[in-house]
Amino acid sequence: MSYDTLYAFVLATSALAVFPGPDNIYVLMQSLVNGVKYGLATTAGLMAGCLVHTTLLAFGVSAIIKQSDALFLGIKLLGAAYLLYLAFQVYKSSSSVALSDENVPKKEGWELFRQGFIMNVLNPKVAIFFLAFFPGFLFSQTLDTVVQFYILGGVFVIVSSVVFGAIALLSGSISKYLNNNSKIGFYLKWLQILVFVGIALYLLISDK
Repeated sequence: MSYDTLYAFVLATSALAVFPGPDNIYVLMQSLVNGVKYGLATTAGLMAGCLVHTTLLAFGVSAIIKQSDALFLGIKLLGAAYLLYLAFQVYKSSSSVALSDENVPKKEGWELFRQGFIMNVLNPKVAIFFLAFFPGFLFSQTLDTVVQFYILGGVFVIVSSVVFGAIALLSGSISKYLNNNSKIGFYLKWLQILVFVGIALYLLISDK
């Protein structure tokens, strides 16, 4: 078992959870508009959706791994290519972090949980990202791959929940800081590019 691989996965997941994206911006805005506990309900819904994607990934990719080393290598190469594509998309995007709560309707906690769950489960980009991200972090030669994917999924959910929960709790301060510091978007943009490129390179050099 490679604990270094798990540590690398935790670091990569933490970095990705921190950078501004649709999910954490959504949690931030729901927390600002509806209150902290509603931001936490949104987080819970999003993370429940991640467990669904983990299940699909675990059983689908595990079967591929058992069938063919070449197919698994192909998945890793496509995963690295997709992460480099994401880095390029971030590069082309604006570095500004726009926050506006004008069009965010007030909703109940259960409704926000359900909405977060549905928007995550039905988002094909999440499925593709999991497929690109997880296979390169398999950490054991002896442990069943389904179990490994569930462990990685659990770690992903825990780390992301902690980060998103902190965003909900500190939503007011975070919003004020982002609005008062225009350059922060520039730094976060390039850090995000480096993280995507770094993970892609890691996938390319990692063994099965």
